[in-house]
Amino acid sequence: MGSVVDAANKEINGTASGKKPTVIFVLGGPGSGKGTQCAYIVEHYGYTHLSAGDLLRAEIKSGSENGTMIQNMIKEGKIVPSEVTIKLLQTAIQDNGNDKFLIDGFPRNEENRAAFEKVTGIEPKFVLFFDCPEEEMERRLLGRNQGREDDNIETIRKRFKVFLESSLPVIQYYEARGKVRKIHAAKPIEEVFQEVKAVFSPEAEKVEA
Repeated sequence: MGSVVDAANKEINGTASGKKPTVIFVLGGPGSGKGTQCAYIVEHYGYTHLSAGDLLRAEIKSGSENGTMIQNMIKEGKIVPSEVTIKLLQTAIQDNGNDKFLIDGFPRNEENRAAFEKVTGIEPKFVLFFDCPEEEMERRLLGRNQGREDDNIETIRKRFKVFLESSLPVIQYYEARGKVRKIHAAKPIEEVFQEVKAVFSPEAEKVEA
């Protein structure tokens, strides 16, 4: 039965063979250390790291009409429409030769999640959730000097609130399906990565076997 979803599947897979890419969603509050750990996973397990935020920022920088619309929405504190982010992710997956992807900072909410699965026909293999206390995330964000204008206390707290309200239902949805791998992210980077390795190593061995 030909449908829009089937067409999207073929388009995203680049072949009609039906082999879908392996996708892992990476979620955690701002400052939970997701980016650092994603870099380690890429290095050790050969995944491609796609950050929804980076893709949106790159689109803004490109100066396209789409980019201007995204910039205005972010300035107003609104969440960018699902289809915009999904299209950017889809293009990034299609343009990449790899078949294993970490999608970082997405889905931001239930609507994102449902739209991603519907449009791409891809369900994540699992969700890697970096669980970190708010005080620790706040301390890290205020301590990093990356010149990001959104690293001030008021904006940080607003981002925590948005994360809790929007992303926790996504985590609960996948938890009910046994697909959440929770990582205790308040520990030092190396210790956190040991936990991450415990999640990925059996997977990597299965692939190699």
